Amino acid sequence: MVEEHTTTIVKRYLGELAEISGDMSNDAVIRALLSSSVGRLHILCRSLLYRSYPRLTRPPLNLQSEEILSNVVERMMKAMKVVRPETVRQFFALANKHMRWELNDLARKCDNEVRDLELRESAVVKQPDSVPSQMSPNTVRILEAIEGLPEDEREAFSLVRVHGMTQADAAAVLGVAPKTVQRRLHRSLLLLGEKLRDLQPALFPET
Repeated sequence: MVEEHTTTIVKRYLGELAEISGDMSNDAVIRALLSSSVGRLHILCRSLLYRSYPRLTRPPLNLQSEEILSNVVERMMKAMKVVRPETVRQFFALANKHMRWELNDLARKCDNEVRDLELRESAVVKQPDSVPSQMSPNTVRILEAIEGLPEDEREAFSLVRVHGMTQADAAAVLGVAPKTVQRRLHRSLLLLGEKLRDLQPALFPET
């Protein structure tokens, strides 16, 4: 499988990176590591963008997943000079964190630009049909509830429900058995259900 091939290569480069002492250049190894995992990183970027930040794909940003990928790779190059993940799980967790940071930064930029535009336009004419760009209170609550999950449950939920991975693929990334992912996903849904019980149950259907 492609996922198994990617996991094996990422493990190898992480091993090489761990053997490099702090005063030696590791740029080449980091570039090779990111290059070997670029396919999986692109899938994660695209999935996170369209599932959690679809408004960024519309005007004024018209964001494409390739643009996120480029910025995330640049972020990872800088981050991995300081932080050296030891496992495939830690590597993709670091990448996922920088994807969220990148998209959150872009979302704030988008909101600021739209607010500035609305202020300028309001001096001329009121736009009654305009759609607010900011996330709804329920969306904010859901994202905060996901962020508040225990680490294991949050990773399983993010990979399967946010990024759209199969439980088998998520298990390969996390280095655990598919049954373990299934248990963590089930527990994450229970925890989210407790926090968001007033929302529609269909938001978090059982698997």
